[in-house]
Amino acid sequence: MIDRKKFFTNVRKSPFPDKLKQSQVNGLNVILNAWDNSKLTDLRWLAYILATPAIETGMRYEPIIEAGGNAYFTRLYDIQGSNPTRARSMGNTKPGDGAKYRGRGFVQITWYKNYAKYQPVIKKLFDVDILANPDKAMIPEVAAYIMVDGMSKGVFTGKKLSDYFNNKTTDWKKARRIVNGLDKADQIASIAKEFYADLNASVV
Repeated sequence: MIDRKKFFTNVRKSPFPDKLKQSQVNGLNVILNAWDNSKLTDLRWLAYILATPAIETGMRYEPIIEAGGNAYFTRLYDIQGSNPTRARSMGNTKPGDGAKYRGRGFVQITWYKNYAKYQPVIKKLFDVDILANPDKAMIPEVAAYIMVDGMSKGVFTGKKLSDYFNNKTTDWKKARRIVNGLDKADQIASIAKEFYADLNASVV
């Protein structure tokens, strides 16, 4: 069990040496709650989960929505865009689905297929419909659940936490492939190591 008072005392030294905003505390607590509910135990996994939104949300630790206009989302994700075959394979079969099922969350969930994948469990746990109303994926508790579950099961890229943190391996850098190739992998690795130290110092 993590003593959260100790944890936040440690976090305020590193990786947040400047003043930690209440919104960031709230976001970290929501993620910690989702972790506790998951029954997962490897603190390396938790450290990497906590570090990932530092980059994905620009240190805000609040769910974000993918930026861009309708033309941008049409081009990337819509059947009327640049890759209609991919759009159909990911469930975006109607014009407008590209913008409707754009990225949302601490780690962004994208495409109709992925919203549909999570809809049954999200409906059961939180009584909201992210398929009919995708903006509900911005609810912090929903976003945290999707991030913890998605990173542990390989939903985002096919790569999962156990690929990089297991009995034989601890790879803080390549774990970035769970979400987004190796984009800013060194930064997240550094933050994750700091979170890992904070977590170990807060175990009771």
